[in-house]
Amino acid sequence: MDSSKILKSDFLDILFDGRNKDYGAYDLRRQYNKRVRNAILGTASLFLIFFATYMISQWVRASEGDDVKKPVIQEIKMEEVKLPDDPKTPPPPPPPPAPPPPVKPSVQFTPPVIKKDNEVPEDEKPPKVEDIKDKAISTKTQEGDPNGIDPGLLEDSKGSGVVTAPAAPQKEEIFTFVEQPPTFPGGEEALAKYLNKNIRYPRVAQENGISGTVYVQFVVDSEGNIKDVKTVGAQKGGGLEEEAIRVVKNMPKWKPGKQNSRPVSVQFNLPIRFTLQE
Repeated sequence: MDSSKILKSDFLDILFDGRNKDYGAYDLRRQYNKRVRNAILGTASLFLIFFATYMISQWVRASEGDDVKKPVIQEIKMEEVKLPDDPKTPPPPPPPPAPPPPVKPSVQFTPPVIKKDNEVPEDEKPPKVEDIKDKAISTKTQEGDPNGIDPGLLEDSKGSGVVTAPAAPQKEEIFTFVEQPPTFPGGEEALAKYLNKNIRYPRVAQENGISGTVYVQFVVDSEGNIKDVKTVGAQKGGGLEEEAIRVVKNMPKWKPGKQNSRPVSVQFNLPIRFTLQE
């Protein structure tokens, strides 16, 4: 560009001198200020339109609000409840239960057990026929009202009146062989560690050179408790039996044995060997 034209030309003409002005960059830069001005005017116009719309809607709501009925809050009065003169006075107690009806005199007469005459205690001999006349049959002898009711009707909730002797306590069955024998917690290896850790060789046995195997017999009940501990077989002496029994009694609970998938009491034999170290 000639030096005479530089003073009359703007920055874009100088920048694009000798370049292709039809490519597009020249027009973009030339129209830049116009586009920015149009964008600002358009944004301002939209803001004014939204603001005017908001103000008009607020004015319309305010003008319509005068005709809307306001809710009326009525005062609610609570009715006075008359309390008793002395609120600390407790309520009267419930009536006592009715007394039980009188019962007939009863005579003990339970199903007899066949024994020899000299083996029957005096109080267990069956009563004579004249002794049970106008009296009720029961498991015990007691006085009563001849016009009362049979005591068996009161004792039996079903009202059958059948007199039965008190049931003898059932002894738990102890098995010798079961499907799943009882086990020490942790197995045989844990049992051996327990015995080695807790057995104390009796001093009397050490001084007299007594050694050998002590067989301890005990019962593992259905809950895993150890009971009925004793030794069987030939006695070694020297306190070996007492020490073996002590150690077994102090054992933790075992896993109980099972028969038909049901925990049962099982008799168990445990050999404990006492050996003197040379």
